[in-house]
Amino acid sequence: MKNVELLAPCGNFSKLKCALYFGADAAYIGGKDFSLRSFADNFTREEIAQAVELAHSLGKKLYVTANVFARNADMPLLEDYFEFLQNSGVDAAIISDSGVFAAAKKSAPKLDIHISTQANLTNKYAVKFWKEQGATRVVLARELSLFEIEEIHSFVPEIELEAFVHGAMCISYSGRCLLSNYLTGRESNRGECVQACRWKYAISKFDDSSGGAMQMQQDERGTYILNSKDLNMSAHLEKLANAGVCSFKIEGRMKSEYYLATVINAYRRCIDGGYSQVVERELLTAAHRDYTTAYAFGNNEKTVNYDDSQTKGDCDYIGNVLGCDGGLVTLEMRTRFKCGDVLEVLSPTDNFLKSFTLEEAYLSTGERVDDCKLVQEHYKIKCPYALDAGDLIRRRKAL
Repeated sequence: MKNVELLAPCGNFSKLKCALYFGADAAYIGGKDFSLRSFADNFTREEIAQAVELAHSLGKKLYVTANVFARNADMPLLEDYFEFLQNSGVDAAIISDSGVFAAAKKSAPKLDIHISTQANLTNKYAVKFWKEQGATRVVLARELSLFEIEEIHSFVPEIELEAFVHGAMCISYSGRCLLSNYLTGRESNRGECVQACRWKYAISKFDDSSGGAMQMQQDERGTYILNSKDLNMSAHLEKLANAGVCSFKIEGRMKSEYYLATVINAYRRCIDGGYSQVVERELLTAAHRDYTTAYAFGNNEKTVNYDDSQTKGDCDYIGNVLGCDGGLVTLEMRTRFKCGDVLEVLSPTDNFLKSFTLEEAYLSTGERVDDCKLVQEHYKIKCPYALDAGDLIRRRKAL
């Protein structure tokens, strides 16, 4: 596929480097304010400027989210923020609120604006409206079918269309949820969502004098009645491109570096070489919920993950490769591993999926060990492959 963008979520600078290394064409990040992922590490202003420099040095783009539903007190701060983003060379700001849009156009007229999925763009007339206001791209609502997306593209061909292709789905309409507000006082539409939809629920037996709670069930499938499946459109990217989507967006600014590397790597290979069993299997290696294509092909009643909150992936994330010298790989450890383990390489290079049995391991002090159990220790391990800094090591779980 040509002229499509693979867009990665990055919750901190380490994840940004990871996403760009594994093949993302662009990344979206959040600052310390005005982003809908307040619990991610996020980026200071200095880090945003550094992130722009890094992305542009690699010929890639950086977008910054400012998609909160703003209050009156936010507006003066937002105007200053957008002026900073424009001066920093950010490629676009992602906005959902019309008042915030107006503030951005006023204070940063040269800054491109993408309309967030939070704006609930479900029809061609709304997309045309935002184009006429000066938006350069819209992030389509996840409730749309391929047919509807194609209609929008035909009606407003001059605006870029971005669509989510992978990751967690919100049970509410286009992410507009108040469950977190009601249950915890944390405002989901101002970046503080606690994902209460993933919780396990019980219903009180008010008619029972003994009190307590009765387990809530639905068709004997469990209690996770608000827990959506994860989106996975990897097998249908060409259909999305043909419908007019130019940017394939991955969800997950709160996800781990390993998750990000796995998913970006899989979608990069899918875009460049087509869907395959390798891609299909790869997307099972990181933690995920059951997969769904959501509403891409019309109404879908099978989008809820009743069984559990999340399925563990097929692999354990062992660590990050920091360098390689003389047949020894320096590895920053994440999960305990031992000599005798069969380890596997996750890489954007030809070393992808190569495996080896670990024979030798050394502490950073040079002491040889058989059991590597010190978290974030920089172990040196014997490896038959010349790995690159940025590669990851994992271990397949026993079936």
